[in-house]
Amino acid sequence: MELINRQLAPTLKRFAESFPVITLTGPRQSGKTTLARAIFPEKPCVSLEDPSERLFAEDDPKGFLARFNTGAIFDEAQRWPDLFSWLQGMVDKDRKPGRFILTGSQQFGLLSGVSQSLAGRAGITRLLPLSSTEIPDLATTTLNGLLLKGAYPALHTQPINPQDWFASYIATYVERDVRQLINVQDLTVFQRFLKLCAGRTGSLLNLNALAGETGISHTTAQAWMSVLQSSDLIYLLPPYHKNFGKRLVKSPKLYFLDTGLACWLLGIRDEAMLALHPLRGAIFETWVMSEALKVRYNAGQSADLYFWRDNNGLEADLVFEQGNKLQPVEIKSGQTITKDYIRAGQKAGKFAGDDALTPWLVNGGDDNYLRSGVDVINWREFANRLSQQTQQPYQT
Repeated sequence: MELINRQLAPTLKRFAESFPVITLTGPRQSGKTTLARAIFPEKPCVSLEDPSERLFAEDDPKGFLARFNTGAIFDEAQRWPDLFSWLQGMVDKDRKPGRFILTGSQQFGLLSGVSQSLAGRAGITRLLPLSSTEIPDLATTTLNGLLLKGAYPALHTQPINPQDWFASYIATYVERDVRQLINVQDLTVFQRFLKLCAGRTGSLLNLNALAGETGISHTTAQAWMSVLQSSDLIYLLPPYHKNFGKRLVKSPKLYFLDTGLACWLLGIRDEAMLALHPLRGAIFETWVMSEALKVRYNAGQSADLYFWRDNNGLEADLVFEQGNKLQPVEIKSGQTITKDYIRAGQKAGKFAGDDALTPWLVNGGDDNYLRSGVDVINWREFANRLSQQTQQPYQT
């Protein structure tokens, strides 16, 4: 199996120089354990999903942890909630940086435990599936092929049929994570909810409509949406928070964090079907959004990503602050840059006036140039451009 160099690695090493505990969250199968073992090969790795290890920990916490005085990697740490308070006592006695690494695929359990017991002692990082800069064969990959396959590492390092892999992934996710987090009487209803969410990727979130179509209450829909967020399957992009006149939209936009998973849930099984699918534009926008998140998280930063839409017809698919300016981004999946695309790019930053930087137009073709005040960036270059503009929050 090919080992991929992950962009998060330097951030993990940096955190290990400052914090006694490092937490690494992210969706299942994003490569958390592989990365932790590669960065900290000298540390023993213990999976708390192993029933025998968890039983030992619960029956004799002191005896269990006595094996790891010099440090360890605890995989799926949220499965033993008492771990966090025990580690608090251990690191308060010895604050040596980089001592314990905690990984987990459920933000609810992992981050709540960290915030309650390890505040100020833990550096928090997040590993999503591969960014485009990490995909080994990007140069020979078509855009539709990438959108269809998605970015989970196993699909790029092992000879696995993506359709088989996603079917297994969803079955495992629903059986393990969903049952652990919420009491779902009928898992088929939750799967219907998940598929309906996939059909809304790139759209404003309307929980009432989603609940009604699924046949569940608004409260249940809200709880299930929180589960999908905590599992890093979806991300809710908020509207920009500063008031440039009256804002029309207050709802967030819903995005899947992996286009391959969204395509599978939508029943898209090949590139020809994707090329003609009415949601192809939304799926491409979903991919761009996830790329932006990956660049931020890999640098150890919070997301701080937004969109803008007002009642004057001004819209920016993506907005982020750069110093005291705003970077507006327009997203178009077409391969040919048309005048309409350029006009959309020009309009993207008008809501911010003089506060806006040169707008970006991320496209599904091969074009990279400056045209009529719009910076045209192709899909292969987007993550690199964003990485160049994203400032590291740490100076050596």
